[in-house]
Amino acid sequence: MRKLALNDEILLSIEKPARYIGGEVNAIMKSRDVAIRFAMCFPDVYEIGMSHLGIQILYDMFNRRDDVWCERIYSPWVDLDKVLREKHIPLFALESQDPIKDFDFLGITLQYEMCYTNILQILDLSGIPLDASERGEDCPIVIGGGPCAYNPEPIAEFFDLFYIGEGETVYDPLLDLYKECKQSGASRQEFLRRAAHIPGIYVPSLYTVTYKEDGTIASFTPIEEEIPETVEKQVQMDVTNAPYPEAPVVPYIKVTQDRVVLEIQRGCIRGCRFCQAGMLYRPTREKSLEILKQHAYRMLKNTGHEEISLSSLSSSDYSELAGIVNFLIDEFQDQNINVCLPSLRIDAFSLDVMSKVQDVKKSSLTFAPEAGSQRMRNVINKGLTEEIILDGANQAFHGGWNKVKLYFMLGLPLEEEEDRKAIAHLAEKIAENYYDEIPKEQRVGKCQITVSTSFFVPKPFTPFQWARMYTPGDYLGFAKTVNHEIKDMKNQKSIRYNWHQADETLLEGIFARGDRKVAKAIRIAYENGALFDAWTEYWNYDRWVQAFADAGLDMDFYTLRERDEDEIFPWDFIRIGVTKKFLWKEWERAHAREVTPNCRQKCSGCGAAKYGGGVCMEGRE
Repeated sequence: MRKLALNDEILLSIEKPARYIGGEVNAIMKSRDVAIRFAMCFPDVYEIGMSHLGIQILYDMFNRRDDVWCERIYSPWVDLDKVLREKHIPLFALESQDPIKDFDFLGITLQYEMCYTNILQILDLSGIPLDASERGEDCPIVIGGGPCAYNPEPIAEFFDLFYIGEGETVYDPLLDLYKECKQSGASRQEFLRRAAHIPGIYVPSLYTVTYKEDGTIASFTPIEEEIPETVEKQVQMDVTNAPYPEAPVVPYIKVTQDRVVLEIQRGCIRGCRFCQAGMLYRPTREKSLEILKQHAYRMLKNTGHEEISLSSLSSSDYSELAGIVNFLIDEFQDQNINVCLPSLRIDAFSLDVMSKVQDVKKSSLTFAPEAGSQRMRNVINKGLTEEIILDGANQAFHGGWNKVKLYFMLGLPLEEEEDRKAIAHLAEKIAENYYDEIPKEQRVGKCQITVSTSFFVPKPFTPFQWARMYTPGDYLGFAKTVNHEIKDMKNQKSIRYNWHQADETLLEGIFARGDRKVAKAIRIAYENGALFDAWTEYWNYDRWVQAFADAGLDMDFYTLRERDEDEIFPWDFIRIGVTKKFLWKEWERAHAREVTPNCRQKCSGCGAAKYGGGVCMEGRE
């Protein structure tokens, strides 16, 4: 029988003890004598991490191997963090409750830059040296993966290696190599050196960086001749037959996304110039309708969930969207299963599909115009006209909805004050359409439009990676412009406005495009108490300002300057298919307000065709 790492006295003294006891439905238990023990970590609280599809996929995939036991770990909330430190209890995995330091691997998902201090918390509480160079033979191999791994440099010194790409591809060769090295008695360093030759694996300690006098990078090179100069992104081209968890772990407590998640496709055809995921996950690859039906049936059966969400960067672009929605409605109508359709584009939204989902359960619809004016929508390559947006909203209203959420960004390249005011005017026009188009007797209440703005953060491998950012005061000024304009609208009572925190945006931008020097500031901030920076109640901007000052780093260097075409970026050694030449061309097209057609309309030669499949090969012999 399992013995819990925390006694009853501790469990009764902390918030939500179910976060730490494991034993959930579909959690996988194995014998401790497997060849490889892998601790899979999401560096945020349990409720957030349990909602992450990537970890579910890897957890299922690893545990299909007889020689691997993959367990889960999440960041202890601040109450337990304090207890673990005071009582010297090492951080433990949920399934076995064993200390993380006893594992072979600690894999950390890098989903969001503002979780970086939580990574240090995980290492610290596990008794693993923060600096990878200080780890001995008895320490787990610390590996990072996920979207933030595409610029691993700000946290490079904390990791032994990074996995660049989609997890279904080369994890098996990596685990096989580790088992071989373990059995032969090879050293930790020998394993890392050999791992660096596996496509998609980046070992930071095997590369060196030099800098120019102005602080930009002069060179990035391997320390040994046989180490590859570049690291190639790994892509799972056959997403239909890729491993997928049909019996995901079901938590005891309510989590952020308490539902079955069905990934319908990977990638996006649209090419929005601000969107990192749209570039990283090219080319677009669809899953077959039949396999989706199988997954949906088995996942709902194995979990007991009453809601299923269709996961995609742009669900409307999935060619079989109507087919999968019709199946879910028809197959599970007697079970009152709710179908959630995120990531919808207004111009590709089917009224028929909307109406069928509406019959099951009412909810708000979410659209992302991203910019209020047509000029800015052309700059970011959103590919939407105001006519299309208003027509799509009208379809939603006629389909029975009266609640609409609209997402926009502020601080975009080339943005002007009139573009910000246009956000309020677009929301007003949508509200007007509701009251003009829907007769009083058919309304289900007043129109409710929620406008949310985040502040733009330039991300690696996007056409906007060369862009500058602004000061926190500038960002708040942008939000105030929108707020004041909304208050002047006739239908202001139907419009609610929320905006993001400005200074947090600035730090996210530094982490997104930072170099290896940034790690010093991250460590100083953590040692001075920074933790759960993504949570408003624990966010302390002054602490970070002091940390950068103590590290001798100028925050403005990373945020306020526009990059030159020939600047070497910290992530330039990574190859994602999409070329830097194409991204620069898109940066120039943004300045010319030119729209680039989506991948199904016309191939723009981004470079992703090198993978030989997906949307790049549609219609070809």
